[in-house]
Amino acid sequence: MTSIGVIGAGAWGTALAQALASDGREVLLWAREPELVEEINSARTNSLFLPAARLAETIRATGDVAEAGECQILLIVTPAQHLGSVLSELPDFPRDLVLCAKGIEAGSGRLMSEVARRAAPQSEIAVLSGPTFAHEVAAGLPTAVTLACGGKRAQWERLSAALARPTFRPYYSEDVIGAEIGGAVKNVLAIACGVVEGLGLGQNARAALIARGYAEMMRFGEALGAERDTLAGLCGLGDLVLTCTSTSSRNFSLGKALGEGLAPHELMADRRTVAEGAHTAPVLVELAARHGVTMPLTMAVYHLLQGSPAREVVSNLLARPLTSEGPAA
Repeated sequence: MTSIGVIGAGAWGTALAQALASDGREVLLWAREPELVEEINSARTNSLFLPAARLAETIRATGDVAEAGECQILLIVTPAQHLGSVLSELPDFPRDLVLCAKGIEAGSGRLMSEVARRAAPQSEIAVLSGPTFAHEVAAGLPTAVTLACGGKRAQWERLSAALARPTFRPYYSEDVIGAEIGGAVKNVLAIACGVVEGLGLGQNARAALIARGYAEMMRFGEALGAERDTLAGLCGLGDLVLTCTSTSSRNFSLGKALGEGLAPHELMADRRTVAEGAHTAPVLVELAARHGVTMPLTMAVYHLLQGSPAREVVSNLLARPLTSEGPAA
């Protein structure tokens, strides 16, 4: 049986390990914190990141990244900004790397697949993305995701057989770029929707923001070579709707707090878990400018994170010149 490892024991990594162990399969879960390794193995809990879950007996935690790196299939679930450094610690040999972090590398502007190909050139890269709250996946609630395979059909056949479970259903895509862009852009837009909630601007405003944000996602994705059908699917529109409508989203919660008047630096300093959209917004603004893509909502989030008052940012958005509704607008 193909060995499966999960790198990163945050909420999402632990939930994926739980889903994969639901049929009795052994899953190796790497955590950086020694106390968390001990807790998972002895108490079958992860009180730091996923406290409500009772973890399967077939999940084994390790603090030895080299041991985890021996697995034939590795799900990489570290925060996006740490993906390159974590991969550099792993032994590099031919295997499947499934990237589960959603973001763009700050500084370089590289997508996660580009980071992974540089750090692990012998591996075949896939991207797993979609509308997934960790606590629901861990509880065994029905979940569907996009599994975009750079190795195409042969890789899909290997990975789908290893990862699919009765309540965890992957859908095939060849569009790795589209899967990554959907996951990265929706995090930024979820912050914007949280601001709408925090300011009490109503459901009409949130629905409008989701629709116009989706148009931004389409413009940016197509400029970088993504397929429209991918962005209309689970990893684009599906994930956007989920994270823009619930306080279970870290990015939405961050935006809500900004809308309520809390300072960005205080919110970011106080967070144990990462709201990836805060890291993605500045690099997304830069990439959009480089490719000539208009992204006013993304720019608004960037200004919010720089400390601009939420009501001022919203007023500026509403004062933009009237235009058509098409995706090019």
